[in-house]
Amino acid sequence: MDTDETRPRIVAGVDGSPSSYAALRWAVRYAGLIGATVDAVAVWELPGLYSWSGPPVDMDVDEEEARDRMTRELTEALGAEAAASVRPLVVQGNPTDVLLRAAEGAECLVVGSRGRGGFARALLGSVSSHVTHHATCPVVIVRPGTA
Repeated sequence: MDTDETRPRIVAGVDGSPSSYAALRWAVRYAGLIGATVDAVAVWELPGLYSWSGPPVDMDVDEEEARDRMTRELTEALGAEAAASVRPLVVQGNPTDVLLRAAEGAECLVVGSRGRGGFARALLGSVSSHVTHHATCPVVIVRPGTA
């Protein structure tokens, strides 16, 4: 993932959940304070790709459509002006692995406390929990309604 090395970089994980949008808004505000850029990273993976189980899936994912959808969601979450300052990245892979790679060399990694998966009552999602233990940069976890 190419980066602009002249400015600090903030990486925000975005999965369409209210928690991830709160994290994205936090990342944009923090980036404004420190003069950083923001990479909004959305990760997609095919069910069953890494295991023996899973429903049959269409392997032809329209990445351009996914990027367009992400751009629309960023505009809805941030407004047009703020969304224009964010670099959207749509990456195929395991969400935890992709976010950890994207955050290498970043000022910080910002994620929501819970994403789309898992149990609704969980205090901390599996991705946010995993990145806190393995990221090479500081990790900020944002709860919905706090940003």
